[in-house]
Amino acid sequence: MQFYTVDDEASMHEAPQAHGLLDVGDGQSIYWEEWGSPDGVPALYLHGGPGGTLGSSGYRHRFDLTRTRVIGFEQRGCGRSLPHTSDMETSLDTNTTAHLISDIEVLRKTLGVEAWIINGVSWGSTLALAYAQAHPERVTGIVLFAVTTTSREEVHWITEVVGKIFPEAWDRFASHAEHSAIGFQRGQSRLVEAYAELMNSPDPATREAASQEWALWEDTHISIGVGRFERDPRWENEAFRLAFARLTTHYWANDGFCVPPLLECMSRIRDIPGMLIHGRRDVSGPANTAWELHRNWPGSVLMIDDGDGHGGKSMVEHWSQANAQLVARQLD
Repeated sequence: MQFYTVDDEASMHEAPQAHGLLDVGDGQSIYWEEWGSPDGVPALYLHGGPGGTLGSSGYRHRFDLTRTRVIGFEQRGCGRSLPHTSDMETSLDTNTTAHLISDIEVLRKTLGVEAWIINGVSWGSTLALAYAQAHPERVTGIVLFAVTTTSREEVHWITEVVGKIFPEAWDRFASHAEHSAIGFQRGQSRLVEAYAELMNSPDPATREAASQEWALWEDTHISIGVGRFERDPRWENEAFRLAFARLTTHYWANDGFCVPPLLECMSRIRDIPGMLIHGRRDVSGPANTAWELHRNWPGSVLMIDDGDGHGGKSMVEHWSQANAQLVARQLD
């Protein structure tokens, strides 16, 4: 799921203090970058999507860079990472949550980080939880923003049930799959699986058309939360759009590759301090996911913002405050 930061434009003309491509195996290289104080508290940012990229690195403004060493990377197959999944010759066989967790560990060891604060936005919150559950000894705190676990129930909601709020848009979304000669019929099989099939078609025109419909649905289901329908200008970049739709449908059709579901494994991180920040008006991902995580996570604090949706100025302020509190715990 896409996410908008409020200050990306102001970030476009600044450069990170360090960056590069890191070979993580399987023929994959991930782009990484670093901001802030080299001696500061380490923090890792995980972007949304899947396939959402780091954008213009506006995430760094959610940290006090005089006290924090902030690291971000672009997940396999998207952004500046190679090979790019907009190219159909790039297989998705080694693009799963387990592979991304492994990439994070390679990055951590390469950069000499013992443990770090993990920030995850939207899909990135799923990846943050999965990483923390796999390596709790490497996590000193967690901030989740626009919280998801990519469960089957959540994917069903965002691709099908929320169509009850946007019936005309969902009818177009489902009709495209029905008319694509792959045997999909609404109510009989999963729409997300149909789009995953379309995004892996050998026919470029099929992939292009499906990615356009997926992008339109993305803009539609977040529109209430942001107060209007607005096209994301990133869709104009064909490589971005194709990779985003291919990766998102791949992960969502496989329930985020989270087996068992993340909610069933919260005991692994029960004592790690965390902040869950979610918008009441986020109809794409209702607040019950954040609520259920909080109920099963004694070390967490839940902040539901009544005025925001899938992001927003007020939520971003809470995001900055959460990081400041976690950094202070380690320095003060």
